Amino acid sequence: MGILPCWECLGAFDPLDKPQSKLDGVADARRLQLLIDAIVDYAIYMIDVDGTVRSWNTGAERLKGYSADEIIGKSFSSFYSPEDRAKRLPQTALRIAAETGRFSSEGWRVRKDGSRFWALVVVDAIRDEQGQVVGFAKVTRDITERQQAHNELLESERRYRRLIEAVVDYAIFQLDPAGNVTSWNPGAQRIKGYDPEEIIGQHFSRFYTPEDIQLGVPKLALAEAAKQGRFEAEGWRLRKDGSRFWASVVIDRITDEAGELVGFAKVTRDVTERKQAQDELQRIQQQLAASQKLEAIGQLSGGIAHDFNNLLMIVLGNLETAERNSRGLANSMNLQRSVANAKRGAQRAAALTSRLLAFSRRQALDPRPINLNNFLNGLQEFLQRTLGERIEVQTVGSAGLWSIEADTNHLESAIINLGINARDAMPDGGKLTVEAVNVLADEDYCRVNPELSPGQYVIVCVTDTGTGMTADVLNHAFEPFFTTKEPGHGTGLGLSQVYGFVKQSGGHVKIYSEVGQGTSIRMYFPRYHGEARPLDSDADEFRPEAEKLETILVVEDDAELRAYVSDLLRDLNYRVVPASSAQAALTILLQEEPRIDLLLTDVVMPGLNGRELGRRAQEIRPGIKTLYMTGYSRNAVVHQGRLDEGVELLEKPISQAKLALRVREMLDRLEPNS
Repeated sequence: MGILPCWECLGAFDPLDKPQSKLDGVADARRLQLLIDAIVDYAIYMIDVDGTVRSWNTGAERLKGYSADEIIGKSFSSFYSPEDRAKRLPQTALRIAAETGRFSSEGWRVRKDGSRFWALVVVDAIRDEQGQVVGFAKVTRDITERQQAHNELLESERRYRRLIEAVVDYAIFQLDPAGNVTSWNPGAQRIKGYDPEEIIGQHFSRFYTPEDIQLGVPKLALAEAAKQGRFEAEGWRLRKDGSRFWASVVIDRITDEAGELVGFAKVTRDVTERKQAQDELQRIQQQLAASQKLEAIGQLSGGIAHDFNNLLMIVLGNLETAERNSRGLANSMNLQRSVANAKRGAQRAAALTSRLLAFSRRQALDPRPINLNNFLNGLQEFLQRTLGERIEVQTVGSAGLWSIEADTNHLESAIINLGINARDAMPDGGKLTVEAVNVLADEDYCRVNPELSPGQYVIVCVTDTGTGMTADVLNHAFEPFFTTKEPGHGTGLGLSQVYGFVKQSGGHVKIYSEVGQGTSIRMYFPRYHGEARPLDSDADEFRPEAEKLETILVVEDDAELRAYVSDLLRDLNYRVVPASSAQAALTILLQEEPRIDLLLTDVVMPGLNGRELGRRAQEIRPGIKTLYMTGYSRNAVVHQGRLDEGVELLEKPISQAKLALRVREMLDRLEPNS
């Protein structure tokens, strides 16, 4: 800045010396003063070496509030705040300007009315021809608005920084355009494990797994964020200690005023717990779907087995009739041989339907309390003989092992079935362990095993050291007729029969297996809390043989089976009244004649079922004896509410001898109070 003359200085010159030059100088000074006075946004004035104000422009008057008469001759320290004067900042400014030629600073200044403004100040030293400081030119500008904006920006940045630093559940940090970390919040430190000095300046790809780095995921993420403005994804990330967590990641592009890329903002959240919960829910849903699938297959199998039993009863009955009638005929040996072969085939078919009923939980069971320690001790020797010397069999009980209630024969059959499967999976020999332990299934345990209800169970675990199962085989292992054995080496009903037996016993069965690591099948049975029940008394009373031609009302909706049973009973010298439905049977019972000695009825029929028919028959003809027939098991029809406990029931297929015996027993049984 040039030297700004004042009028007092100009008056010191002698007007007789070079009058024309002086007049020109005066004119230049006037023009300069007019120019300075025209500037109203800057305070421009001169002070002498001790800080006294010597000139004052219009901008100074507007900015500081003093007129020229009020301030000229006063010290410029009047414009400083008391605290700055206490620090001798005015003297410091003049000293630095005198020493260096200029002093500049920003700070608070005080107007005449005492109000403050933020000022940008420049002080330039004025020197004479000899270089001596003769005064100072001072320029002041009010930049309060700019400073306020600057302060607001700083405060906003401070608030943002405090906000970011307060967030500990999210890793929030910035990257430069190349992907290097430039900032690091406490959340990032907590989640990823790095201190700021360890990670700032490092490339963010170190958070990715080796497989993701090999696929170029970090590079692709930045490329998409740069192009689209944002990148979002979930995946495994690495902490400093090498552990993995499932992360939700968002990368946003950061641009300057010109739209040029200057970096990225990256937010990472640890959602491992949510991922685990989703995976667990998916696993449970898959288990539920598998359970529902097996339930549906079981219902289908049970229905097929029930209908097939009706057909088998007709086939076996007529074969028995043919066998009996063929005796004494010419060439009867060949005929009897053919009939015997046919009977064996039909009996094998009956065994097959029995297994289907086992899977569908409709087989006949005789559950009794079982001491598993004693049961396993007695089973080991038999298992060892069954499986052969190449298989080492070990049965292991437990101290304080709870009792269970199950059908002993079916439990033994299930374990032997599993043992035979295990032997087939150990062609070169191995070890089979049958172990029983108590387990208390709480809510956490049942979340992992949703098929179980909370309670006390005994697990009977059958474990082998065989070849194991693949995941696909595990998914189908319990399905009927599914087998990995060669044709002719298995029906595929072994595991399904075990499944049905355990389910029908109120428990659950689960398979754990890995290829090459063997298989473990766990059967969960509810703890039995009751005491052993006494066997039913055999001291039944019988009346003398009743007169012949007793009348039997046969109710069966299957026409062929109804005709077969009716013919069989007629051959046994009974009078038979057939009925195709419960409604038809009720019509017969409502008539005064004929006399009915026994009601022989199917349980499951369209419309009115056998249970309701039996109840109404007792109302119409009190004391009538009722014998039920069903293709399902006693447990199934009782569980479904179709029969009460203690009723007389025949399970199809029924041999002629068994049917004849049970009918005779029913007819000969004395009435109560008779």
